[in-house]
Amino acid sequence: MNKKKCWRLTVRDEFCSAHALRHYQGKCEHLHGHNFGVEVTVQGEELLPDTELLLDFKVLRQVLKDTLDTLDHGVLNETPPFDSVNPSSENLARHIWRSVAERLRRHSDPQARKVAVVSVSVSEKGRQTATYLEWNE
Repeated sequence: MNKKKCWRLTVRDEFCSAHALRHYQGKCEHLHGHNFGVEVTVQGEELLPDTELLLDFKVLRQVLKDTLDTLDHGVLNETPPFDSVNPSSENLARHIWRSVAERLRRHSDPQARKVAVVSVSVSEKGRQTATYLEWNE
């Protein structure tokens, strides 16, 4: 029996932004801020032969940082795509997933192009988390 193997790496970071949830009945419809926590998990099947690393953590951390820098210390409702898409944690997780995936695909490190984004989780206040995943059926 052949077993399929893979490794997963997870990095965490945060960013600070304000948002107002459109069509929400309650306080969150008004402009307010959060320190959003973000967790990104990637996976791959092949370790580098010399270092036996899937991907250097610093590469993954930088890709996440570059993505979050586009959202940090701003008003999400004024930042594309959230100028037309509701800036919910669910939509933030999907946006970050897609941005990280694209940055990894274009990265100068060939190993970065060999990993796949598994999930992105976005938390508000550390008490609630929205997670986004994509997979082939």
